[in-house]
Amino acid sequence: MPSRPTRGATLTVAAVCSTLLVLPSSAGAEDSGAEVRIHDIQGATRLSPYAGREVAGVPGIVTGVRDFGSARGFWLQDADPDDDPATSEGIFVYTGKKSPGVAVGDKLTVSGEVSEFYPGGKEAGGQSVTQLTGATWKSAPDSATGEGRRAKSEERRAKLPAAFRLTPHSVPRAYAPEAGGDSIEKRALRPSRYALDRYEALEGMRVSARGARVTGPTSAYDDLWVTTDPRQRPTPRGGTLYGSYGDQNGARMKVSSLLPPDEHPFPRADVGDGLAGKTEGPLDYEQFGGYTLRATTLGTHQDRDLKRERTRAQRADELAVATYNVENLSPKTDPAKFDRLAEGLVTNLSSPDIVTVEEVQDDTGPDDDGTVSAGKTLDKLTEAVRKAGGPSYKWRQIDPGDKQDGGQPGGNIRVAFLYNPERVSFTDRPGGDATTPVEVVGKGGKPALSASPGRIAPQDPAWKASRKPLAGEFRFRGRPVFVVANHFSSKGGGDLDGDEPMEGRFQPPTRHSEPQRVEQAKLLNSFARDVRAKDRDALIVAGGDFNDFPFSPSLDALRSGNALTSPMNQLPENERYGYVFNGNSQSLDHLLTSPGARRPDYDIVHINAEFADQSSDHDPSVVRIPLR
Repeated sequence: MPSRPTRGATLTVAAVCSTLLVLPSSAGAEDSGAEVRIHDIQGATRLSPYAGREVAGVPGIVTGVRDFGSARGFWLQDADPDDDPATSEGIFVYTGKKSPGVAVGDKLTVSGEVSEFYPGGKEAGGQSVTQLTGATWKSAPDSATGEGRRAKSEERRAKLPAAFRLTPHSVPRAYAPEAGGDSIEKRALRPSRYALDRYEALEGMRVSARGARVTGPTSAYDDLWVTTDPRQRPTPRGGTLYGSYGDQNGARMKVSSLLPPDEHPFPRADVGDGLAGKTEGPLDYEQFGGYTLRATTLGTHQDRDLKRERTRAQRADELAVATYNVENLSPKTDPAKFDRLAEGLVTNLSSPDIVTVEEVQDDTGPDDDGTVSAGKTLDKLTEAVRKAGGPSYKWRQIDPGDKQDGGQPGGNIRVAFLYNPERVSFTDRPGGDATTPVEVVGKGGKPALSASPGRIAPQDPAWKASRKPLAGEFRFRGRPVFVVANHFSSKGGGDLDGDEPMEGRFQPPTRHSEPQRVEQAKLLNSFARDVRAKDRDALIVAGGDFNDFPFSPSLDALRSGNALTSPMNQLPENERYGYVFNGNSQSLDHLLTSPGARRPDYDIVHINAEFADQSSDHDPSVVRIPLR
């Protein structure tokens, strides 16, 4: 997924790089001589009928102040609302790098130009924020500014408008109107019908979440996700399951803070924790996650003491194959991360026999110096495992071409194998390199690889700017085992075109990245069919970060013709996740097996994704296959 800048830098990027849309005035706009209120500016669609026009003397109460970064400003809300639930009574007043110089509770009248601001740029597909720019303001008659305001007691400031309470009854279950993939911006809002319409009708207004459960852990940018509907597809550990394209879970809400961090530190919360009491503040919209509650009051953090899981050890006659995305690992990575990853492999995963690892960087990490070898990275990882009391893993991989496989610039991420030579053996055959495709050949009437390790169709266009699958031939208890390590192309645009955001203005969003993954899946499926054509009972395990869901066309293509199956499906549906994105618990990592793997035992080991303290953003998974 795409990375994000720091708290302050986030606002700088939004201010500099995002799109400010100035529209011609609507023919239906009120005459310029009439009093203009915030609900008039907001209108009953996502675009203001006043966009591109100057407005004067707009009254309201300051409900929140953003006085950091380069996109400063304040939220203003009308204390005298109209009776239309589709028209918001709040708006953001943008002051750029200038400190707003106002305080919560100030009563103001504001003048400025109405505009539509697209966080991340209009091309990102998100929705816009209606705001006032180039603004000036003055105190309302019963308020004060400057020294007078500072001398004024809290009791004399205006009472804030009541916060709209977000509940299972006030936020509809249906997520967004259907527009055939087109924009919903000009459609009349139906806040009692769709969650996105409800939030848009509350844009800039004070909202409240009470006793909310955390569904996305605190990030490095001091934000988290909660749900305002505890019964909306809960996972056993407190998350919210993303189980299909139609299960967007509209009760999710991102929370960040407007409070001074030295006086009100942001809570370090894990999935399943709670925010007791009220969490309140103006409702904003941002590039990373969409609608966001900017808290002026934060609920009290309730630590529910979520435990990191440990899977059982494999029995003597079980082959244990795991997959683990180690998230941009290189010798330049903090040594503590190597120790944490090693602990996860040894203690939490019980030292699997084979591990497919993803996002292994080259020996100089993100330095773009032409280095492609990763021996130092893998040696450092396997040594950390040994020091943690685990096996003396050996490794196999193939160096990619420089800057050919996507990922962090300069890092040359690739997939690799770790294996325990005390339990399995690796069949080395020369000939594998960055560009030579591995073939399935016959040997003694059984399938074998022309090169081991070898890359599957590395020059096929499907792998443009993406990691190529690595196939290897192992032996366990005398039986050949074909393992493929995978890391399919990204959803977020890090490789090529990214998907439109779930919470964006195009509904349903187009999954631009999906066709490439489908073609990748077809190539892997073809490889599995080639192996099974020579031995119907051949044992194949394809593991890795497939960057797609169990219900996706990509996974359907992988399973086509029963060449591969998903033993994850043995798990209860609400336990099929190992990644948390925008408060949704979902599954991107998979271990698929051929029908020759009978009675596999599958486990997703939750040690990262649900926690604020992570060694990777992915949870590892393991499949144990009995071979008697």
